[in-house]
Amino acid sequence: MESSQVSIFAVEVQPNELHSRMQMTDVVNRRRMRHAHMVNITPEIMTQGMRADFLAIDRLSQAVLDKVRAATYVRATTPAGTDIHAQLNPDYRWFKTSGIISTEKWGNLPGGECFTAPGEVNGVFVVDGVVGDFLCARYGILRAHPLTINIEGNRITRVSSENKALERDFWAYTHTDENSDRVGEFAIGTNIGVDRVIGNILQDEKFPGIHIAFGDPYGAHTGAPWKSSTHIDVVGLEFSIWLGDAHGEEQIMRDGQFLLDA
Repeated sequence: MESSQVSIFAVEVQPNELHSRMQMTDVVNRRRMRHAHMVNITPEIMTQGMRADFLAIDRLSQAVLDKVRAATYVRATTPAGTDIHAQLNPDYRWFKTSGIISTEKWGNLPGGECFTAPGEVNGVFVVDGVVGDFLCARYGILRAHPLTINIEGNRITRVSSENKALERDFWAYTHTDENSDRVGEFAIGTNIGVDRVIGNILQDEKFPGIHIAFGDPYGAHTGAPWKSSTHIDVVGLEFSIWLGDAHGEEQIMRDGQFLLDA
C-alpha cells in the first residue's frame, strides 16, 4: 500500500478486527489513496447496491451536502419511534461518499451517504433496520425485534430490546472504551438504487434515511478531536428528516422518500 495509488479491500468481517482496518485506513488517509472498502461484500450486494446509478447518487448526495452544510441542526422521526435532534458543529466537516471515489476520501462500496461527526445528539433512536460490525451477521434485520437506544448529551444512557442477547452484545460493544458509547458519526443514506434493507451493514447504511454510529468519529476527515477503538453503525427505517437554522426548517425526506430535486 505504501507504493500504490489505488486499493480494494473486499473481506468478510471478523470479531475484533476493526483495529487492523483502522491501521490500514490510516495509511490510506496519509497517502491520499483511492481506496474501495468492501467489508462483507456479497453476490447479493454486487447485483443490488453496486448496480445503482452512481452519477445520479452523486447528484443527490451533492444536493444533500449543500443543504446540511448550511444547517445548524437535523431533526428526524420514524414510525417505529425514533425521535432525535442532532446539533451540528460548524467546526466538523461534512463529506459525501457517493460511489465515485477520489483522493479526498476513501469510500465504502456500494456508496451513497453524506456524513459528519455531530456536535451533540439527543433523543431516541429505534433500530428496526440493522446494527453494524460483526453483530450484523449475528442478528440480521431487526424489524421484528428492534433495539431502542436512548441518547443524552451524545452518549448512550440505555438500550432495550426483546432480544436480550442483542441488548447485551450491543451494550458490551459500545462500552469497550471511554468513547465507544459516544455518537461519532451522523449520516444520511443516499443510495436510491436500493429499496430495502437486506441484513448487511455495508449496503444497508446507504439505504435512504439516517444512520448513526457510536465510537470513532473519523477525525482525520470530520475534524472531531477524539478517538475510539470501536465504531458501530445503526440503521432505522422510513425516516422523515428536517434541516433547521435560524430562519426555520426545511423537510428533505418524508417516510423514507427524498423531497429534493437532483
